[in-house]
Amino acid sequence: MITVSEDTAIIGIAELRTDIGTVLKEIEKHSVIVTKRNKPIGVFLKYEEYEKMKNAVEELEDSHLGAIAKKRNERKGKKVITLEEAERRVGAR
Repeated sequence: MITVSEDTAIIGIAELRTDIGTVLKEIEKHSVIVTKRNKPIGVFLKYEEYEKMKNAVEELEDSHLGAIAKKRNERKGKKVITLEEAERRVGAR
């Protein structure tokens, strides 16, 4: 395992197979990038870090979708239909 920065290490998949215990300990200190043939294939990180990242992405998505909805709502002269009407038109209901 090679530490590349204070919060990231890299490990090859072959080493991972033989030394998973060390990797699990390293996750407490920093993220561990798993490589196969010197190409990244995955990342181990603390669950709390994963949750933070997931929540940040969801907030960004919500913000972006909210901005799109606001722009659509501000359009003048555009016909708006309900969800039920859209579903009926495409045969979903």
